[in-house]
Amino acid sequence: MERVAFKMKLFNGFEAEYKKRHDALWPELKTLLKDSGIADYSIFLDEETNTLFGYLTIEDKTKLDKLPGQPVMKKWWTYMKDIMETNPDNSPVSIPLKEVFYLP
Repeated sequence: MERVAFKMKLFNGFEAEYKKRHDALWPELKTLLKDSGIADYSIFLDEETNTLFGYLTIEDKTKLDKLPGQPVMKKWWTYMKDIMETNPDNSPVSIPLKEVFYLP
């Protein structure tokens, strides 16, 4: 399993809405993520900075490259663009984080 960590930015005042939308994650998106081999997916919020920290594990990291082309992924990004920083294609601005320590 490969571990992947990244950060994103939530707009101020949308903390509850972000959680609400993820608590009601669309079944078809959940299926896509699971079918892509994603497991142990968590997103944490730093309430002081509104920075989101994401962490997941995946068997084959290259499968993440296929997600942006999936219709449900594009639909989710459009749904989320009003509450977080996004790129011109509506994908979240996601900054990969470098692992500096791991204790298995």
